[in-house]
Amino acid sequence: MAEGTDDRALPATEELTLARRALDSGELTHAADHVAAALARAPTLPEVHETLARLAAASGDGGIGLFPLQHHTFVGAVVARAHLLAAAGRPAEGLDLLVAATAHAPGADWAGVPWVTSPELAERLGPEQAARVLMQVCAAVPDPVPPSNRTALSPYLTLARNAITVHPEHALLLGTASALARRVDEVPLAVRWASRGVRAAPSKMGEVWLGYALRSAGRTREALAALRRAVEHDPDDLAVYADIAGTLADHGRLAEALVWIERALARNPSFDCAVHTAHRLRFQRDGAVRHLVALADFIRDHPDDSHEHSDLAECCRGRPWLGQLTPVARTIGVTAIAGQPGIGHVDGPEPAAARPIPPPPSAEAARRLRELAHPAWPHPPAAYDAAVGLATLDLTDLLGLLAHPPETPQTALGRVLSGQDPALWSRCVQVWTCLGLLHHRTDEPWADSTRRRVLVELAREVPEVAEAALFALVTAAWVDPAVRPDVAALVTERLAAVAEAARRHPVPYAASLAHLALATPDLDPETIALARALAGVTAGQRRGALRTLLRRLLPPWRTRGRGTP
Repeated sequence: MAEGTDDRALPATEELTLARRALDSGELTHAADHVAAALARAPTLPEVHETLARLAAASGDGGIGLFPLQHHTFVGAVVARAHLLAAAGRPAEGLDLLVAATAHAPGADWAGVPWVTSPELAERLGPEQAARVLMQVCAAVPDPVPPSNRTALSPYLTLARNAITVHPEHALLLGTASALARRVDEVPLAVRWASRGVRAAPSKMGEVWLGYALRSAGRTREALAALRRAVEHDPDDLAVYADIAGTLADHGRLAEALVWIERALARNPSFDCAVHTAHRLRFQRDGAVRHLVALADFIRDHPDDSHEHSDLAECCRGRPWLGQLTPVARTIGVTAIAGQPGIGHVDGPEPAAARPIPPPPSAEAARRLRELAHPAWPHPPAAYDAAVGLATLDLTDLLGLLAHPPETPQTALGRVLSGQDPALWSRCVQVWTCLGLLHHRTDEPWADSTRRRVLVELAREVPEVAEAALFALVTAAWVDPAVRPDVAALVTERLAAVAEAARRHPVPYAASLAHLALATPDLDPETIALARALAGVTAGQRRGALRTLLRRLLPPWRTRGRGTP
């Protein structure tokens, strides 16, 4: 579906004027284009629907043929076709298209029209069709729906009310209506409808809908009881086991949660919901990064999971290097990059005295970096994927970004970073540039690659950027199991050197490096113990300030769940 919210588009009133002129001239296709544009801008404006009705009357097939469905159909045309189908006595087809528009732009009031909210529609649809539409709406929107988008879903909730009035004991309708009500924060209504559905016809899904509604209402004990009854209905639905485990863990009952998730894995060790939940709970139990690395490996090897999961992002969120920068230790200078082995000269090592300072980056390189750099990321593999935007930059540009960091962007993010700590932007530049280096000449075998050589030399020879380079190497280990022994050895070497120095004098970045080591796959137990000891000696206030900043910048990750119930 094509975009329907182009700010350069004409206002709806101007589109209507053009549509009427075209209609008066008999140019029906031209008029249809303008009506579709007006609908995209003002989907509930009465004048738009009046003009659409005139267009339908002037057309031989009620106007439906003027709005054909193609591979990429403009959203306004989709909505116009939906209204014309309803007028032609085919409201179920029209509702399907309105739901598609809602999935495309959930904040627009596509369904806020009389034919959708009329009690007549509920009578014509029947309970099964109404339930199917409500399930489609639930699948099309996030759970929960952001407050700003809830008004646009109220017509669908009205449809649910009307349908339940006509069919008060239809269990499937009550359950799907409960799911929609819960998503838009009508929690008491969700509980009431789900309870009626279970009484009307007890079933697995009925108990799941009831359990979700009760959980949203804060009635945890009753929610767990409902979910356990769902398991009794269908012991093979392992998603319910994961829901029970997640609910138990969220309420401090981790040991019980692990028992439930192990039961699920015993039935199917590769079921995605159970695997995601198991690794998250194991990490919650002992904080060992190996659980998250195993989850990342599972995600990479199973790209077709049953639905989107956020467990890895939830575990990494707010954690040093797993999901965000650590506080700034020091900033980089131009001379720090120059003269380092193999760094000042793109093609290879040469005598230090002859190596020039890397030239400033191109404007294009600076632009890409400004669009990309951020102090947080969902998890290391996601950071790696995002940095592909720097993949086509040459080594001169990448080193130029390190030596000459672009100015802080004049964006909301840039203003917040400057207000919090101006040096934080430079640290963002370092991290994302080094992640960009990971995408340089990826056809070269890792051991002898340019990307490895440059990152290792930065990590060993340039203290100001060493952590950023090491983070890039650690990220490489997350996404490629073959490089993990090499990266673990490099991190172990660096951590040992810093720990030795810290015995003689304070090392400002020791705690940050220790957190980076704790994020490294396949580190040996002795090095992990050393990293944990070093990580305990840090400035908690600075970490707390950065967490506060990131809470202002980032929305919460999507809630986990089974998908559409």
